[in-house]
Amino acid sequence: QVQLVESGGGLVQPGGSLRLSCAASGFTFSHYAMSWYRQAPGKERVLIASITTTDFTTTYADSVKGRFTISRDNAKNTVYLQMNSLKPEDTAVYYCRASSRVPPMIFWGKGTLVTVSS
Repeated sequence: QVQLVESGGGLVQPGGSLRLSCAASGFTFSHYAMSWYRQAPGKERVLIASITTTDFTTTYADSVKGRFTISRDNAKNTVYLQMNSLKPEDTAVYYCRASSRVPPMIFWGKGTLVTVSS
């Protein structure tokens, strides 16, 4: 059974930091590109960071570049999102996604809520 389970969300003050984790099971984690998306209240879900399978190439949305860092540990089947210098506009539900090209597969986690507020 495929599972992606996010954790690490919560309430943080502006300027603070959080580290999200996404634990994967039920598929060959190292064969899948991993991404973090977020969905703010009343808005669409958007891609904010991604990392490739083995060379660990990363890409970021402009809105988080320089503040967020995505990483993965293939031995632990886990992807992380380190979030620094958080802003109120970072408030959203954060989702983990796994994707492969051959065969074309996509898996989603259920999300974890991050609230940035004083």
